[in-house]
Amino acid sequence: MMRQLLQKIYSPLLAVLWNLLLVYVVYQIARLAYYLENSTLLTYSYDVWRGGLLFDTSAILYTNVLYVVLMLFPLHWKERPAYHRFCKGLFLLVNGIALAINLADAVYFQYTMRRTTTTVFSEFSNEGNLAGIVGTELLHHWYFVLLFVAVMAFLWWCYAQPRLGFYSLFSQLSPVNCHLSPLTSYKWWHYSLACLLSLLLFAPFCVAGMRGGFTTAVRPITVSNANQYVVRPTDAALVLNTPFSLIRTIGKNVFVVPQYFADGKEMEAVYTPVHAGLFGLSGLASENSQTSSTSLTSLTRKNVVILIVESFGREYIGALNKTLENGRYQGYTPCIDSLISKSTTFKYSYCNGRKSIDGMPSILSSIPMFIEPFILTPASMNDFSGLAGILQREGYQTAFFHGAQNGSMGFQAFAQKTGFQHYYGRTEYEAARGTNDFDGTWAIWDEPFLQYYAEVMSGMQEPFMTAVFTASSHHPFVVPEEYKKQFPEEQLEIHKCIRYTDRALGRFFQTASRQPWFKNTLFVLTSDHTNMSNHAEYKTDLGGFCSPIIIFDPAQPEGHVVDKIAQQIDILPTVLGMLHYQKPYFAFGIDVLNTPAEDTWAVNYLNGIYQYVRNGYVLQFDGRKSTAFYSLSDSLMQHNLLEKSEAVANSQLPQMERQLKAIIQQYMERMKQDRLKP
Repeated sequence: MMRQLLQKIYSPLLAVLWNLLLVYVVYQIARLAYYLENSTLLTYSYDVWRGGLLFDTSAILYTNVLYVVLMLFPLHWKERPAYHRFCKGLFLLVNGIALAINLADAVYFQYTMRRTTTTVFSEFSNEGNLAGIVGTELLHHWYFVLLFVAVMAFLWWCYAQPRLGFYSLFSQLSPVNCHLSPLTSYKWWHYSLACLLSLLLFAPFCVAGMRGGFTTAVRPITVSNANQYVVRPTDAALVLNTPFSLIRTIGKNVFVVPQYFADGKEMEAVYTPVHAGLFGLSGLASENSQTSSTSLTSLTRKNVVILIVESFGREYIGALNKTLENGRYQGYTPCIDSLISKSTTFKYSYCNGRKSIDGMPSILSSIPMFIEPFILTPASMNDFSGLAGILQREGYQTAFFHGAQNGSMGFQAFAQKTGFQHYYGRTEYEAARGTNDFDGTWAIWDEPFLQYYAEVMSGMQEPFMTAVFTASSHHPFVVPEEYKKQFPEEQLEIHKCIRYTDRALGRFFQTASRQPWFKNTLFVLTSDHTNMSNHAEYKTDLGGFCSPIIIFDPAQPEGHVVDKIAQQIDILPTVLGMLHYQKPYFAFGIDVLNTPAEDTWAVNYLNGIYQYVRNGYVLQFDGRKSTAFYSLSDSLMQHNLLEKSEAVANSQLPQMERQLKAIIQQYMERMKQDRLKP
């Protein structure tokens, strides 16, 4: 019945409108699938649906504009079966791709907590195993494959193709078309005029739909506009769709300098990433003294070892969650629990991004992720250094270790850029130990690679500074065959991998403890980002950034939790403080151990919202105004204090907003002006 009705549509304009309506249905199906796949992390509401229509309209019109033009263009010769078969094929192809990337992003969301942007192409440009990963995901998420087939069949079946007789309503037909509708006295230009009017009528609505509205005050909507339809920044991903996010970030100017402070000195007084050196020197004068006054530095020449553990979120560590589940929570990391009993940790500790490529700059160069991953922006070509470069100039030997394919994630290039003299990847490992320890997807298994790491360090000249980036607790979440019975499936599929990596870390410290360099080494363990969660407090906007920061000094094995806020970008300045480094250096973070508790803070960026943690509060700021303000003790982030004017009036909101603005403007100015050194 429906198909018979569709076959009676004469007007190309009516056919176009009907077919675009079908695409709206497809996008809503994709959004529902996105939600159901991540229902423990997202909240679906009427506002989400309402906002989603706005962003769907923009994406649908952007992706289907060629189809619309081809259908409505005023040329009578296009009234042929072959032409309309081509238009139908184009329509199905374009919207099939849109559906596929929406469904794929539903799977990827749990790792990034955001919609995918164009930086994903740079992020995985050096990976040679993507085909295998995609194939594995298709098997694991077979229901999305079936959904894709069903929705595409729906589109094909319900597609409306205008009847070729539409032209005959306006002009004489050629002999080959005499089987069509009865002839009329109108000439061919009546047909062209009708199509042209349809196109002109549709054009302004098309432009307005792409921009997000008709009024002159409406600039083209961007991904950040999704926040006006949600309470939690995490839910902004549900308002958006992936085609829109990709389109809106093509060639985007990532760093736009806000004008919060007209006076640079005023901004510097609030916040500066330039850390004063000996005699309080800073700026260019400090840089000059750094190159000419090395004898003035009384550096404690300890080795420095940074362990960046893939997806090793704070939630998985029992020793850092003693009150979880009414004190019954054990976690999945007995080896790290033992290490923590001899280490310095922090009551609140956070990562600065949600991707592996965010962790590298944050941990090793004290550069957080704002807007997009720093490595993937033009600012990555700026002149900047990191912990390795700073210590290399002090006579340290430096090396970076990552068991994946050399060049993976751009880590090798970043390591070389920031002062690591040597790089040890899968190529170097297999040259030394053979090819049997590759996990089949990403990298060398953690256990053998960490043993290799300890072995290579034992051959390095002291003092040395090294960093390792593990890989086994990464999707697709598998463990070596010999450990499958020892580490079976648990509440979440990542848990068995966390147990395996914890064991690998335990064995690494056992091996390291037998080396002559062990007691003269400062160890820092953190994660690149967090991952799957099964506790509500770790599923919030802030909870998704809870990473451990563990500082272990074998010469002083005293375990204590410092009642301060720490973040990844604090690792570089904190390590330099522990080494008594006295020259000027550049870092967006602070030396946590030598900073009063009330002056420690953390910042991160999620779906267009900056989150700033300080003095017992969490501020959410969209770049123009504060959108939410929570007590840090409100672990589920349920009580927005902005809704209680008396609470805000007596709080630290104005001061925190001013501090955050200074951080943002310093970041943007220095990125644009290439000023990432003292």
